[in-house]
Amino acid sequence: MTTARIRRDTPATAPGLPAGGLPPRPGARLDLLLLAVAIAGVSLSAPLIAATAAPALAIAFWRNAMAVAALGPFALLRHRRELRGMGRRALLLSVAAGALLALHFGLWLPSLHMTSVASSTALCTTTPIWTTLLLRLRGHRPPALVWAGTALAFLGVVLVTGVDLSVSPRALAGDGLALAAGMAAAGYVLLGAEVRRTVGTVAYSFVCYLATAVLLLVTALAGGVPLAGYSGETWWKLAVLTVAAQLLGHSLINRVVKGLGPSVTSTAILLETPGAALIAALWLGQLPAPAAYPALAVVVAGLALVIMGDRRSGS
Repeated sequence: MTTARIRRDTPATAPGLPAGGLPPRPGARLDLLLLAVAIAGVSLSAPLIAATAAPALAIAFWRNAMAVAALGPFALLRHRRELRGMGRRALLLSVAAGALLALHFGLWLPSLHMTSVASSTALCTTTPIWTTLLLRLRGHRPPALVWAGTALAFLGVVLVTGVDLSVSPRALAGDGLALAAGMAAAGYVLLGAEVRRTVGTVAYSFVCYLATAVLLLVTALAGGVPLAGYSGETWWKLAVLTVAAQLLGHSLINRVVKGLGPSVTSTAILLETPGAALIAALWLGQLPAPAAYPALAVVVAGLALVIMGDRRSGS
């Protein structure tokens, strides 16, 4: 694995957290390519979940548990020395990132049954906004292009989903859960960026997913959620979901966040929404609204502004 060049801290950069910029380095193009693969993987998540006959919390648990099982042999054999040398701080941050990922799943999935899917999706994908705000609180001053690109990309998501906020208490509670899920995802991305400065992708992902799976298991058992008794087709879909959304999706996000930084990475995740809409159209026959296609261009334009802004701040 190529080691990314770390920029020196400037007065505008928090000493314990990467600024999120995109340094001009040879590996940047590879990271962008891997990020595109990651977005394609996570875009398959919603259509697969919609087509899987299992409780949402159980799906979240099994995708993480299966990912732990797949990464286990590599982490415990080939990366055993790295795991032992992670250090207390990196280990605790990895576990904290796993807790935030579990919180993200635990908040977002129930919100889908309490409010409209459009509202839940749009509010959950506020992740880059919270990421930029958290970076600002840590001392990093994102350039104007990053703020503009984040706002433009989020506007694209609103165009493709349409936000239909309801005034019923149950729907408002669901909207709140989705918004909190977006905040949790921002913390997950930021902690992952910090750990990945010194820890490899496999070791970090293994510890993070393990923490997520354990917390989701405890939550599912406490809530009486059935974790077994599914059909063979359901287990097959869970396996595909693990490979596509978890191993290729989240793991590649963990891989590229070191080089691309949290601002670019979290903004790119907004492409999951139009990506999922296109996959649903091809696979489930659920044709997206006409606004989905120009909305995709708006999200891409916003992401381009964020990348440009990070390039300039890192130069």
